[in-house]
Amino acid sequence: QVQLVESGGGLVQAGGSLRLSCAASGRTFSSSAMGWFRQAPGKERELVACISWSGGATYYADSVKSRFTISRDNAKNTVYLQMNALKPEDTAVYYCAAHRGVIATQAYNYDYWGQGTQVTVSS
Repeated sequence: QVQLVESGGGLVQAGGSLRLSCAASGRTFSSSAMGWFRQAPGKERELVACISWSGGATYYADSVKSRFTISRDNAKNTVYLQMNALKPEDTAVYYCAAHRGVIATQAYNYDYWGQGTQVTVSS
């Protein structure tokens, strides 16, 4: 069992930065691929970025490439999402998720989910 708790969301102006953190409990974190997803009102949940268990492989949605960076610290059981050059269209609830396997881009692959943290970008 893995429990995930996100933090770091908030209100920021366009062009600003935020760093999301996801703290995991449970012994399987270091062997789990991790992903950040987001869901805006009236839209489907979409993948933002994901990272392999070792951190050696990452994947980004086209909309966030070169602006967002996913990373993890297995010693701290934490995964991060550094978000720079934020845009109003980045406004959403951001979710952290864990997948007991290789890096995955589809939400249905993920076994555990956090409660989400709100990110609001004002224009």
